[in-house]
Amino acid sequence: MKRHRLGQHYLVDQVLIHRIIAFAEITPTERVLEIGTGKGALTKELAGLGKSLVGYEVDGQNFAETTEAVWGTRARILRADAFEQKPEFDVLVASLPYSESASFVEWLSTMEFDRAVVLLQEDFAKKILAPPGDRNYRGVSALVQIAFDAKILERVKRESFAPQPRVNSVIVSFMPRRRLSKGEGLSIMRLFSLRRRRVDSALAELGIKAHGSQGTRRVNSLRPEEVYEICRLPGPE
Repeated sequence: MKRHRLGQHYLVDQVLIHRIIAFAEITPTERVLEIGTGKGALTKELAGLGKSLVGYEVDGQNFAETTEAVWGTRARILRADAFEQKPEFDVLVASLPYSESASFVEWLSTMEFDRAVVLLQEDFAKKILAPPGDRNYRGVSALVQIAFDAKILERVKRESFAPQPRVNSVIVSFMPRRRLSKGEGLSIMRLFSLRRRRVDSALAELGIKAHGSQGTRRVNSLRPEEVYEICRLPGPE
């Protein structure tokens, strides 16, 4: 799949690149991961900062350009989908195609790491930080708030990309709170597919016994910790 079909906008702002790297606070002993290297603008600056750098890129032309950009460094660029892998890393830094944002946070919630600094669409960042009961509070909101301490660090101007996106972007940090299993993540998303239903009704449809006094509330009113406890309940025999 070509990167433009994934909604990719390439970083061209060197000041922004250095701001992202400053937020990441990479030390010489850390393993660094970049997902979606694009043309290698960020990758070039990351190379040599940590103990190692591994970058993933699915597009052939971008893979070739990034490989050339980091030639002679210890960076390793792989033409593969990172979301199908289980790389070991301490710090993740990325400018993701906006269409991959939900897949990214679901994947990241299953990984063991120290911190991540990522460029995301502003509307998506607001969604993952939306509180219970908010119209933007969805399964991905609960998942992120269960798995991470996430925070918007800085708003990014559209001129920092080429081509310029039609939407606003932000730098977001993710600090892990709890590592989720793939099954737990799926359970959260399944529960929120019924987010306007009463909890007891939603759980009955999912084959899970109603949980305590929460049964008469709506799914989208549940706090992230309540969602986590519910999604760890056993399903049908």
